Amino acid sequence: MSGHASLRVALAERSYDILVGEGLLASAGSQIAPLLEQKRVVIVTDENVAGLHLAAVERSLDNSGIAYEALVLPPGEKTKDFAHLESLVDRLLEAKVERGTQLVALGGGVIGDLTGFAASIVLRGLDFIQIPTTLLAQVDSSVGGKTGINTARGKNLVGSFHQPRLVLADTEALSTLPPRDLLAGYAEVAKYGLINDSDFFGWLESHGAAVIDGDPMARRQAVLTSCANKAAIVAEDEREAGHRALLNLGHTFGHALEAEFGYGGYLLHGEAVAIGLSLAFDLSTRLGFCPPEETARVRRHLAAIGLPTGLEALDGQILSAGALLDHMGRDKKVRDGKITFVLTRGIGQAFLSQDVNLADVEALLNSTLAA
Repeated sequence: MSGHASLRVALAERSYDILVGEGLLASAGSQIAPLLEQKRVVIVTDENVAGLHLAAVERSLDNSGIAYEALVLPPGEKTKDFAHLESLVDRLLEAKVERGTQLVALGGGVIGDLTGFAASIVLRGLDFIQIPTTLLAQVDSSVGGKTGINTARGKNLVGSFHQPRLVLADTEALSTLPPRDLLAGYAEVAKYGLINDSDFFGWLESHGAAVIDGDPMARRQAVLTSCANKAAIVAEDEREAGHRALLNLGHTFGHALEAEFGYGGYLLHGEAVAIGLSLAFDLSTRLGFCPPEETARVRRHLAAIGLPTGLEALDGQILSAGALLDHMGRDKKVRDGKITFVLTRGIGQAFLSQDVNLADVEALLNSTLAA
């Protein structure tokens, strides 16, 4: 099966296309070639992805007469740090990249974020192309130009806005994902329905299982709709001055959980987001904004798909409300010392608030932890 659909991220001179569908790894060279100033790219990938997909991309570059070398990094969230950034930058300079050399990020969100950040700083800025191979990267991290690394003080606290020239989301690559990673990516898909597209959430309630089970049309539809929703928000607010922060629904809680557990794989980003989405709806209900039946519907769908929806999923790991609040206080979205929460009036009705009393958040966390 082959063929793809495309949509455009409208950012004036930084606009670019997202192609979604089957066979895009095999045709990557012909898609990339028109964008190249120099017929040379450096592919950045990880050991897991290299074994699955690197050969297909290299063949497509050979077929298009594009010179390339591949830099293969260790897999996992721990690669998204200063040490691996420094190593990657050094290897790019050692490879004598020029300003006309483009980077190709082949992999999941870690590779995309790290490669994009390196591209933004090497020689004061190289162009790069995203070829996301995970569901999470295809629907979220590869689109919108956010790049960065984690530090001991939190997730994505160091980085830059640097838009790719092209995104190639080959939905066939999703068939190679471990089930847990596929589910983790689904949390970001559900997020788009919960922010401002209740029809999409309704579609997911009917077709989400098909997305997980590998139905090609369902997968393409889920990725395309997610990307279209994100592209519209990014086009309106590229650098997150306001409206774009809605994309962080579930992430204030989720990032705090990730920071608390470290980035060793105990809790995947999408799993933390699924718990965070549930907690954001819980908090909205507690504050009187969101009907409880809407919150119950969100939990029901996420649980039916197989995602965690509460802190009880963390096997009794010792957590404290105070520690999670401390992590939230270091979040990028803190303004004037106040944590920005993405709350909701119901499915598809997210809004931003800086007026949340942290005592209410602490009470929610304590009651959840005690459950």
